[in-house]
Amino acid sequence: MVAKRAARNRGRKVAVIGSGSWGTTFAKVLSDAGCDVTMWARRPEVANEVQIAKRNSQYLPGINLPKSLNATSDLAEALKDAQLVFLAVPSQTMRQNLLDIEPHLDERSVLVSLVKGVEKTTTMRMSEVIADTLDLDPDRIAVVSGPNIALEIAKEQPTGAVASCADLSVAEEIATAASAPYFRTYVNTDVVGTELGGVLKNLIALAIGIVDGVGYGENTKAAIITRGLAEMTEFAIVSGGEAATMSGLAGLGDLIATCQSPLSRNNTAGRLIGQGYSQEETREQMNQVAEGITSVAPVLELARERGIVMPIVEQVQMVLEGTMAPKNLGPHLATEDSVPQPELKIGGQAPGRWQRFVNRMKGTH
Repeated sequence: MVAKRAARNRGRKVAVIGSGSWGTTFAKVLSDAGCDVTMWARRPEVANEVQIAKRNSQYLPGINLPKSLNATSDLAEALKDAQLVFLAVPSQTMRQNLLDIEPHLDERSVLVSLVKGVEKTTTMRMSEVIADTLDLDPDRIAVVSGPNIALEIAKEQPTGAVASCADLSVAEEIATAASAPYFRTYVNTDVVGTELGGVLKNLIALAIGIVDGVGYGENTKAAIITRGLAEMTEFAIVSGGEAATMSGLAGLGDLIATCQSPLSRNNTAGRLIGQGYSQEETREQMNQVAEGITSVAPVLELARERGIVMPIVEQVQMVLEGTMAPKNLGPHLATEDSVPQPELKIGGQAPGRWQRFVNRMKGTH
């Protein structure tokens, strides 16, 4: 099967834009699947280390990269003849990165987002940013998401992901390119749900990290994960996604991995904040981007526009703003009073008791 997969990908030219931990790991997956891969690194010294030593010591220490993996700091070289272009850059720089690569893109290239974030200034998902910036047809825009802790995959620990595109045949092409012996890629056409799963689980992982930093135990974390999935599912459905996607790899699978792994950037960021570090101190400690922090405000903006109540994400925002102490995040999982509430409501609803509670909390600080 391995040989057959490699044969199917022989001669398939792909590019990976971004050389952080996830970009480098995904470039490894693509190389191990038999693709002809060139990774672009912003810094020449990173590109040189990958190209010559087959290492990326800053982001994947101790990992040997495939001999067949190429790296460059020249965008034109990375994108030359690339059929699939995988984007692994910070969400807030995605638009500028797209403008930079546009002159070098093949007119038939498919752009695949590996980024789990929302553009802060527009509240757009990354596939929407791609469409808005480059005016591409939907069948040339795709996303890949799932339970993807980079270092574990770089160590070839088995996992899976979902490739999603409006055109199922394009999703299948991406899945073929990104299916290595230790990495299985499935397909769907629910781009909205697949992408939102990756965005929203980061916010719940921040909450898990915060309560972990405070010292709360497994009951609190299990409740937040479960209620967090309910918030994710309602948001996705109201936004045009499918409930089934949220119970799959791109939803529940990614949520579990991100919430429980100490290697998760969002979990780590939340834990530091729960221990009393400021956002600036957290950034300095991590030296990496936690997409969840930049996604909280735009996601809540969208939720309010769509009539969706997201208590856990609201609490995370309050902790980030300093209007709620981290230790108070766990006890307010559902409502401000003792009135029993349904476990999950599908569809928008007007802000009620929870919103009044949030407003009252903000007014007391």
